[in-house]
Amino acid sequence: MGQKVKLSTIADSLGLSTATVSLALRDSPLVADATREKIKEQAQTLGYIYNRRAASLRTSRSGIIGVVVHDIMNPFYAEILRAIESELDRNRQTFILSNHYDSVEKQRNFIETLLQLGGDGVIMSPAIGTPKNDIELAEENGMPAILIARSVDEVDVPTYRGDDAYGIALATNHLIGLGHKCIAMVGGTDQTSTGRHRYQGYVQALQKANIAVDPELRIPGPRTKQAGFEAAVNFLSLPQKPTAAVCWNDLVAIGLMNGIARAGLVPGKDISVTGYHDLEEAAIATPSLTTVWNGQAEVGRMAARALLDKLNGSSDADGLHLIRPEMRIRQSTSPLK
Repeated sequence: MGQKVKLSTIADSLGLSTATVSLALRDSPLVADATREKIKEQAQTLGYIYNRRAASLRTSRSGIIGVVVHDIMNPFYAEILRAIESELDRNRQTFILSNHYDSVEKQRNFIETLLQLGGDGVIMSPAIGTPKNDIELAEENGMPAILIARSVDEVDVPTYRGDDAYGIALATNHLIGLGHKCIAMVGGTDQTSTGRHRYQGYVQALQKANIAVDPELRIPGPRTKQAGFEAAVNFLSLPQKPTAAVCWNDLVAIGLMNGIARAGLVPGKDISVTGYHDLEEAAIATPSLTTVWNGQAEVGRMAARALLDKLNGSSDADGLHLIRPEMRIRQSTSPLK
């Protein structure tokens, strides 16, 4: 095999110093734009490969960020990851992705692997049951952790998520304003902070409107489109005959609407349905879905920025940071008949 191309090889071929080449390849503003582009073109021509291991020895930084979420197939996490990737790309950081599928053990193994690789930090949507010790494991070994979407009790690290109680209250109040009083909540689980906060928002909105909270109107569990579709049977069989549903997320809402339509009813007319997250699919669903924007892109961008700031010595981002949700009213809700 041929000898590896070194910085000095590029420098000699252009008649420049090795220091100038090194600065240019790191996008330093100390090198003129034209010179920087010429150096990058020559590096590519010669087949230069950045030696991350050598750089990490010089800087004590690997340039590797770990990101661990529940399931990348969920568009909610995909939108967050797109924002994280964009922010890290601008700062020449590489991220390694893992899905934990709510397995604490799988998540712990990923964190330990990151530590072995010398990862600079980790952004995580913690698995159900994550003990604070697992997050402290990263922190105490010099790998800062940022939480997204979910919180962990007694852990004081930067946490970014939507204000779930407020957001679900927006959706519930919207239905109440349309005259609905028998409103079911479909999906979610009390095992996560997100599930607890969203149910809390639903309950508080009903109580504020002097509407009795009926536990039988809660259908916990569904978090996917298929699960929402399957929940339609249970929903339509409730003895209270709900006229509306507040759903855990957009996927559950779209699945539920498909189930309602399969039963011969018209979602948005016979039964009003709201979602949560305002995914791209929400606006083109049939009917278009009334939902709550929960700031996924903002969560991803702010989490990545907070980690980068932390790596640069700032601790201003510690604590809980809530994104203020907004209502998106479309065709899947209408006044009570």
